[in-house]
Amino acid sequence: MFVERTVPQPGGKAKVTLEQPKSVPPGAKIVFVLSYRNQGKAAATNFVVTNPIPTGVAFDSTPDAGASYSVDGGKSYGPLTSLRVSEGATSRAALPEDVTHVRWILKTPIPVGGTGKLSFRGSVK
Repeated sequence: MFVERTVPQPGGKAKVTLEQPKSVPPGAKIVFVLSYRNQGKAAATNFVVTNPIPTGVAFDSTPDAGASYSVDGGKSYGPLTSLRVSEGATSRAALPEDVTHVRWILKTPIPVGGTGKLSFRGSVK
């Protein structure tokens, strides 16, 4: 987990950095990086990575293609645009902060010794 900080630069531009957190106050933008490695004896196919969103974190986004989302504690997954959240007798379109889990299914085989990273962003509630 990293804290995202925006550092002003000369000329009015800003530089975004990722830093190891010393403390993480409410509202802080954070980035979770998940690393994987195939330590098996054959290429890994249809590799699935599922990550619950930690309590106290509001999901924001993932830059990684192929992600699907759950808003029901990991029971079902789909594109965020297709998910609904129950509110009593009614429901509404799911929002990023409703996401409880992110899942990636990697279609490209991961060769023996192959590595990769996935990430998602959020903020501290």
